[in-house]
Amino acid sequence: MPAAAAPIISSVQKLVLYETRARYFLVGSNHAETKYRVLKIDRTEPKDLVIIDDRHVYTQQEVRELLGRLDLGNRTKMGQKGSSGLFRAVSAFGVVGFVRFLEGYYIVLITKRRKMADIGGHAIYKIEDTNMIYIPNDSVRITHPDEARYLRIFQNVDLSSNFYFSYSYDLSHSLQYNLTVLRMPLEMLKSETTQPRQESFDIFEDEGLITQGGSGVFGICSEPYMKYVWNGELLDIIKNTVHRDWLLYIIHGFCGQSKLLIYGRPVYVTLIARRSSKFAGTRFLKRGANCEGDVANEVETEQILCDASVMSFTAGSYSSYVQVRGSVPLYWSQDISTMMPKPPITLDQADPFAHVAALHFDQMLQRFGSPIIILNLVKEREKRKHERILSEELVAAVTYLNQFLPPEHTIIYIPWDMAKYTKSKLCNVLDRLNVIAESVVKKTGFFVNRPDSYCSILRPDEKWNELGGCVIPTGRLQTGVLRTNCVDCLDRTNTAQFMVGKCALAYQLYSLGLIDKPNLQFDTDAVRLFEELYEDHGDTLSLQYGGSQLVHRVKTYRKIAPWTQHSKDIMQTLSRYYSNAFSDADRQDSINLFLGVFHPTEGKPHLWELPTDFYLHHKNTMRLLPTRRSYTYWWTPEVIKHLPLPYDEVICAANLKKLIVKKFHKYEEEIDIHNEFFRPYELSSFDDTFCLAMTSSARDFMPKTVGIDPSPFTVRKPDETGKSVLGSKSNREEAVLQRKTAASAPPPPSEEAVSSSSEDDSGTDREEEGSVSQRSTPVKMTDMGDSAKVTENVVQPMKEVYGINLSDGLSEEDLSIYSRFVQLGQRQHKQDKSSQQLCSRCPDGVIKLTPISAFSQDNIYEVQPPRVDRKSTEIFQAHIQASQGIMQPLGREDTSMYREYIRNRYL
Repeated sequence: MPAAAAPIISSVQKLVLYETRARYFLVGSNHAETKYRVLKIDRTEPKDLVIIDDRHVYTQQEVRELLGRLDLGNRTKMGQKGSSGLFRAVSAFGVVGFVRFLEGYYIVLITKRRKMADIGGHAIYKIEDTNMIYIPNDSVRITHPDEARYLRIFQNVDLSSNFYFSYSYDLSHSLQYNLTVLRMPLEMLKSETTQPRQESFDIFEDEGLITQGGSGVFGICSEPYMKYVWNGELLDIIKNTVHRDWLLYIIHGFCGQSKLLIYGRPVYVTLIARRSSKFAGTRFLKRGANCEGDVANEVETEQILCDASVMSFTAGSYSSYVQVRGSVPLYWSQDISTMMPKPPITLDQADPFAHVAALHFDQMLQRFGSPIIILNLVKEREKRKHERILSEELVAAVTYLNQFLPPEHTIIYIPWDMAKYTKSKLCNVLDRLNVIAESVVKKTGFFVNRPDSYCSILRPDEKWNELGGCVIPTGRLQTGVLRTNCVDCLDRTNTAQFMVGKCALAYQLYSLGLIDKPNLQFDTDAVRLFEELYEDHGDTLSLQYGGSQLVHRVKTYRKIAPWTQHSKDIMQTLSRYYSNAFSDADRQDSINLFLGVFHPTEGKPHLWELPTDFYLHHKNTMRLLPTRRSYTYWWTPEVIKHLPLPYDEVICAANLKKLIVKKFHKYEEEIDIHNEFFRPYELSSFDDTFCLAMTSSARDFMPKTVGIDPSPFTVRKPDETGKSVLGSKSNREEAVLQRKTAASAPPPPSEEAVSSSSEDDSGTDREEEGSVSQRSTPVKMTDMGDSAKVTENVVQPMKEVYGINLSDGLSEEDLSIYSRFVQLGQRQHKQDKSSQQLCSRCPDGVIKLTPISAFSQDNIYEVQPPRVDRKSTEIFQAHIQASQGIMQPLGREDTSMYREYIRNRYL
C-alpha cells in the first residue's frame, strides 16, 4: 500500500551561534546543510527577549553572503582586516529554551548528543552536554545579587542525565498514536492542507502543493503531549514567534534499545519511559496527587518491537505495549522531619467524592481508553496501620467512581500484597504475577500495525483468540492500560511491570510471526535481554525519584540472588535514605525552577525562602476555580462516547486542530527518511554505526560454544550464558554494582558540535557512559549426574529438528510429488541447452519468455555472470591498488570537489 503520509523531519538540526556587540545570530540548518534558517536575537534589551525570525529559507551560498555582510558591517573601522565584527560563539544541535531569573534572558543550547535508539529510521538522541549563554551585552546588564544563586539552582538539573529528543519522531506520544495519525484517510489530510494558516507565506508551507499536483506526499507533525515535555515552559515565550522547526521538545526518563537476533533476523526491542512534568519531584516531597489530578512519580513505559530488516513505518512490522506507574491518586504525604526510615503516612484532605481520583482517571481514559486496570501492590495486613491506609482509601474512591460508569468501562481494581507473598516460602511471587499479567494483557490487548498472519489464522492459539483490544483491518490497537503502584512505585512496581512486559513481549513476537506460541520462558536469551533492559529502566527511574538504584530486583523475587546481594541491598537502602534526608530539598527546588512552577519576581519571596512548595503545585489554594465538576458525571462527555478507544486517537475536529499537515514532493528532504537515516552525502564508519554497537542477543547472551541451538528462545544453563565468558561471577556482580545507569546498549561515541571556543576540547577525553552492561541473570543449578541426559539435550532427535524422520519410508504422495519435480527439472535442462535453436523456430503465436535477470545464463544448473564494462574494471583495480598503498593521481574535478568541501566545512 503506498504511503499516505510521513512524519515531517525538522530542518533545524545543526546550529551555529554568531555574536556581535548588539546581536546574536542563530543559524540553523538541516543535516545535509542544504537549507538554512536564521534567528536574530537582540542583545541591547536588559530584561526583555526580542527575537526576529524572518521565516526565509536560505541556501548555503546565501547564508555565506549574509554572514559576510554582517562581518563587514560590524567591524570597528570600515575595511579593517585585522579584526572581525562577527564571532562564532558556539555550535549546537538544538535549542532547549530561554529562561530568565532576575536579570536578562539566557539561551540553553545542546552542544553534545548521543544516539540511543532507532525506530523506523527515526533517531532518538540523549543530551550529553549543554551550554547556557547570557544574552544581554555587558554594557546594558543590570546586576542582581541573587542572580548567581538562581543560576546555580537551575543548573542543578543535570540535562546530561536521561533527557532525550528526536528531530522526526514525537517522543511525547506512543507509537500507536504516531502511526494512527499517519494512517488518517486521504480526504481528511486534503481538507487539512486546504485550510488557511498563519504561516502560509513560509516557503515550507506551500511546497509541492501547486507545482506537483497530486503526486506529492502528505507530511504530518502533531502537537506534543505537554504532560511529558520537560522544556515546554522554556519554549513557551518563543512558541508563537518562530517557525516550528526551532522548537525541539525533550522528555525525561529512560530510553534503551537492544537487538534480538532470531537466526540472523534482527528485531529491535526498545524501552522508552516518559516521566511526567506535572507534580514532578523527589520521593518524600512529592506524594499522592495535586488538585488537577496529576500524581507524583508518574511514568509511562512503552516497549516497542520492530523488525529491523524493513525500516519503513508503512511497510515494516511494528508493535508496542504501554503501561503506567504512579503514586496513589489521593491527597496524602509523609513527614520527613522525624528522620525515620519509614515516615508515617497521613491523609492531608478528606475527599469523600473522590474528586482528585476522578480527575486522574479521566485523564487516563482520554489518553488510553478503557479498561483502566489498577494493580495495587501495597501491604494489606500490618501490625500497625501504615500502607493499608492508602489501600482502604483507594478502594473507596474506585468503588465510588465505578457506580457512575457504564458497566463495560468500569475501573478494574486488583489488590495484591506482594511483600507478604515474597516472605512466604511456599508461594512463588513471579508465578502469581504471571497469572495477573496474562489476564491484564488479554483485557487491554496491544498495538501491532499489521493484520494477523495466515499461520495464526490457520493454526490459532487458544490464548490468541481470547485477546482483547480493538481489531482493525490494518492490525490491532491497545485499548486501556495497566496502572501499577506500590508506595514508592520503585522496586515492587518495576518487577510487576517487567512480568507484564514479558507477557506482552510474547504476544508481540507471536503477532509478528517470530514464535509459534505466545509464551516466553525465563533463562532464555530473549528474556535475559529484556530483563536487563528493564533493570536499567528501573535503576534510572529509581535514581531520579528515590536517589538510589533498585534495592530489590527480579532475581531477588525469583529467590536466586547471590548471598552478596543482601549487603548491596543494604548499601542501596542507606544511599536512598541519605539522599532523601539531605539532598532531596535542593533537587526539588531545582525541578520547580526548571519546570517553571516557580517564577522569580522582584519584591516577592525567593525560592529558598518559601517554607513549602505546596501552594505552587496546588493552584486551587491560591484562587477559586471558575467551575466545579459534577460529583456523578465525573468524566469528560466526549471521552465516554468513544470508549473503549482513547479519545486522543479518534479522528474528530478537536484532534485535527492539533495536527500540522502539508504536502511535499516525494523526494523532499523534510519527509525523506531514507536520506535522514542512511545519509549518503557523508562518509560513514562501521565502528560508529549504532546498529552494530548496540547490545545484541547473539553477541552478549548466546553461548559461544559450537553445537548449541542459536535460538534466543532456548532455555540456557548458567555456564552457557554468553556473558559468562566476559569474566568471573564476582567480576560481573562488581560491574553491575559500579556501572552507570544508562541505556543497556553501548552506543557509539557522542556527537559533539564543532566550536571555536576552548570548551569543546574538553569532550575529547570523555568516558563512554554507555559501557557494555555485564549483567546476566543467574539461574538455579540443577544436578545433572546422568551423562545420558546431557547427551540427549545436546543431540536432539531428527523428528524434533526437521519435523520428519528421514529414515522412515516416504508416502506414495510424497514420492509422486518428488518424481514430478525431477521431470520438470530435466525438461528445463534440455530446453535451456537448445534455447537458441528453439527461439529461432518459434511461430508468432507462441509466447516467448524473456529473462528479466542480468545474467545471460541463469538456472538451477549453471550461471553465467554478466560482463563488466571497462570503466567498472578500472575503478575496481584502482580500489585494489589503493589498499596496497598505490594511490591514483587526483584529477582536476577531484581537487576542486575537495577544496569546495574544505571551504564549506571549515571556512
